[in-house]
Amino acid sequence: MKDHNKIKTLAQLKGAGYHARSIKQELRHNLIQKLQHRENVFAGIWGYEETVIPDLERAILAGHDINLLGLRGQAKTRLARLMVNLLDEYVPVIEGSELNDDPLAPLSRFGRDLVAELGDHTPIAWLHRNDRYTEKLATPDVSIADLIGDVDPIKAAALKLPYADERVIHFGLIPRSHRCIFVINELPDLQARIQVALFNILQEGDIQIRGFKLRLPLDIQFVFTANPEDYTNRGSIVTPLKDRIDSQIITHYPKSIDIGRKITEQEARLDAAQRHRVTVNDIAKDLIEQIAFEARKSEYVDAKSGVSARLTISAFENLVAAAERRALINQENQTAIRISDFVGVVPAITGKVELVYEGEQEGPGIVAQNLIGKALRTEFVKYFPDPDTFRKQKEKSPYKKITNWFGEGNTVDLLNDMTAADYEKALRGVPGLADLVKLFYKGDSALNLFLMEFALHGLAEYSMLSKHPLTAGLHFKDLMSSMFTMPQPGEEDEDEAADEDDEDQPRGRR
Repeated sequence: MKDHNKIKTLAQLKGAGYHARSIKQELRHNLIQKLQHRENVFAGIWGYEETVIPDLERAILAGHDINLLGLRGQAKTRLARLMVNLLDEYVPVIEGSELNDDPLAPLSRFGRDLVAELGDHTPIAWLHRNDRYTEKLATPDVSIADLIGDVDPIKAAALKLPYADERVIHFGLIPRSHRCIFVINELPDLQARIQVALFNILQEGDIQIRGFKLRLPLDIQFVFTANPEDYTNRGSIVTPLKDRIDSQIITHYPKSIDIGRKITEQEARLDAAQRHRVTVNDIAKDLIEQIAFEARKSEYVDAKSGVSARLTISAFENLVAAAERRALINQENQTAIRISDFVGVVPAITGKVELVYEGEQEGPGIVAQNLIGKALRTEFVKYFPDPDTFRKQKEKSPYKKITNWFGEGNTVDLLNDMTAADYEKALRGVPGLADLVKLFYKGDSALNLFLMEFALHGLAEYSMLSKHPLTAGLHFKDLMSSMFTMPQPGEEDEDEAADEDDEDQPRGRR
């Protein structure tokens, strides 16, 4: 309402032509306005334009309570929070009311008594839409008192009231969310007896507290979120409650690399100094997203648990941090991302994936390295010819000069914290590597070096070279020589250490 600051009493509110309406009517009206003006209601949400958002808008237009069902990291809570933008900027409430009483339709005993006593002189306050959102994480220790309320003996003593007087009630979160959006996250984690307490609130609007049967026609837009995993592993939504939730909307993960990149770049928290110091090319960004795609189909990762979008966000932040650390150590003012910087991505993966039994046997670090390797393999053939097509035509292979050089016993060590000069020297020291990149790509020097390193990793992933971990980097050499070279006298200890390193490699990549 315009000029709301000038309206201080009930009489002034009536004179301004205010009419009470429910929160569902309010959301519906404002959504209609935005749709007619082609405004984006859910800004910053990517990949849901043709799926989730239309379903959500239909539910709001229908006046439904909503359950957002999906795996972790699918922006369920973000969607609920953005619904606040569909509320009026300010709504009037009776000043001092703990239940956000509408001045024209007071709900609480306090509000009714104040209007009866003061009439048109009842003082009015204005509630901003940001204060009309309540969120509660469902945990097993949530009680009826937390959500609905309880008798407050201290209030009874202070007001000198008997327990039979409804004014001794301390209301919980739900009554205090009258005329608000109320969100319960991870609904299945709420105990069944607590879920039962929501039945009448959703359908009838009345509540019971310690023997008090109060007819409180609460005006609330309920939004619930749930993870399908919870239905079988930790808890479930009781059937009568599911029946009372009008619309259940299924969320999903990004369906393409491009959408994943938009989300990651939008959400990643990078310092301005990091952005200035570190240049991240598009291939590296795609690799980060591909890691998540590989994790979602990996036999080592629990598909029921899902792979959150937070994995790629954290991985991207760690990737930039790894390059920044390297530049700081080498006293370089600017640097570009390298494949070797992906060593910093491992901690972001290990904390974001739930492993099945086979994954636990491998170990989280090995699984993380395996996922990075699979991402490299998948992305490699987007920029270079598929090495498998040249298995039987080695003379026509564009990789022949590189593999022949390694076949002659030459090796390359790429350390994680190499200076820019040493890094370039190591890569340009491999005959045919620069020519390979020039054959398929013409660009700046930093990206050429990235592609040269990318080529080595890709050939290793396609078993045309051997890649072995060092303490602080990687050692590339010929695949066959690494398989058949016998230890020389005095080298047994060194080879035993190398074998221990090999045990840390993902299966199929040794």
